[in-house]
Amino acid sequence: MVFDETFWVALAFFVTIGLLWRPLTKFIFGGLDGRSDRIRSELDEARRLREEAQDLLASYERKQREAEKEAAALIEHAEAEAERHAKNAAEALEAALKRRRELALERIAQAEQDAVRHVRAAATDLALKATRKLLTDKIDEGKQAELIDNAIGDVEDRLH
Repeated sequence: MVFDETFWVALAFFVTIGLLWRPLTKFIFGGLDGRSDRIRSELDEARRLREEAQDLLASYERKQREAEKEAAALIEHAEAEAERHAKNAAEALEAALKRRRELALERIAQAEQDAVRHVRAAATDLALKATRKLLTDKIDEGKQAELIDNAIGDVEDRLH
């Protein structure tokens, strides 16, 4: 049995493939395994980063809600303070107006009393002048002395 060249080439080819098969399969499958490990680790990293991002987002949303509540509380407090200040200002204004009204009424009453006093004094002076004139013109000296004595007596009785 003589082997021709084709046989020897085929035998060499299969022997070469047989010898290289194990290292080639390790190289090919090792590269694929390494690549799948890298992809798996990248997916794990992406999953971890996604979870961190979700936690961070939840944290920021919670902080935003807290800030909104705090802002609402501040606004409510400011509105209450403004209302209280407005009420105090209205009460102070009302009290000031009442004091001024009372002071004005007191001044008016004082002015009325002063005017009445001046009118009475003027009326008294006028009555005294008119009486003096009548007495000097119409009553004789004897009667004048008697009236003066009676008036002095009346004054003494009123003083005691």
